[in-house]
Amino acid sequence: MSNATTLIGFLQKTGAKIRIYEMGRRVLKLSSSDFLKFEQTQISYPYPLQHQAWFGISILDNAVSEEPVIWFLRLPLDEQGKLVQASRDYFIHRLAETALARQQHRNEDTDAFKDNPYIFKPREERMAVFHAKLARDLMREKSKYHDHALDYFRGTPGWDQWSFVGYQGIADIAVEAGDKDVSGILTQAIPLLPPQPLIALCHCLENEPLHQDLGLALFKRLENELSAEHPNTPVVTALIRGLSLVRSTALQKQMVQTVLNGKLATNIEVLAALSGRAWETLKWPEITRQYMHLLAVNDHGQEAFNQCLADLLSIPGMRQPVLATLRDPSRSEPLARAFATMSQALSSID
Repeated sequence: MSNATTLIGFLQKTGAKIRIYEMGRRVLKLSSSDFLKFEQTQISYPYPLQHQAWFGISILDNAVSEEPVIWFLRLPLDEQGKLVQASRDYFIHRLAETALARQQHRNEDTDAFKDNPYIFKPREERMAVFHAKLARDLMREKSKYHDHALDYFRGTPGWDQWSFVGYQGIADIAVEAGDKDVSGILTQAIPLLPPQPLIALCHCLENEPLHQDLGLALFKRLENELSAEHPNTPVVTALIRGLSLVRSTALQKQMVQTVLNGKLATNIEVLAALSGRAWETLKWPEITRQYMHLLAVNDHGQEAFNQCLADLLSIPGMRQPVLATLRDPSRSEPLARAFATMSQALSSID
């Protein structure tokens, strides 16, 4: 396959600067070379979600405008997590039709995005993080919400004034978490934040590698929450997400062990947060065994087990450690039963 028959090739022929961002499990920049390999089905999509690749494309042509054109696409994946190329080809065909109609000044309705099944609109939190990352990568000014959000995390207006902080501002600050000063401000704020702004912040921090001190602050907040008589499940799941990219492997391991030994160990929302956002922590064999056992006895039963397991198996790099645990003769009896039930259900469908 030539580069010209790929979406990357089609767009690069215009001379525009192309940036691609993963938009499903995390918001992060994807290299054009890796995305090209994905388009050519040389590699699986690294972050599949619901059997689809969710991504955003920034197209900047300074000869036309100083502002980029932005598309959000979701393309279907096959059972190996590789691109179903017919969907991409359909989208390119629609783009080519639209471009030709404009060239020929035709008035017919050939909008490539109208009723297009592969276009989607990200959730508010995802959109905010995307715009914060794109502004940073394009070296643009921070949003008008940035300074107020920074003042809030300094504690200036009072911690109860969180409702006046825009989500875009929180995303702007999270993108700066690698900066020592900003990391220090957030580290001081974490123990004091009310649940709502803490959850919003963690949902943005899940996309950023974190310094040790900030990671420790989040971990201590997680420990405190799990030691409460009635832990707040949304706060616990948010803290798991916020810690998912902490740079310290030891802290990651400590986090997942604390959660799996805590009061919410069989809570399906907690288990889904671990597998869906912090899946790298489940690669250690002893943790994989404990996680899979708890998933088998989760508080929502067999269907939840099936869904979480299927999602986990779809992530590149997770299939081998998970299947090794499922097939281990020393696996727990509940896990053996849950896996057998799932396998029987799949066999009956086939």
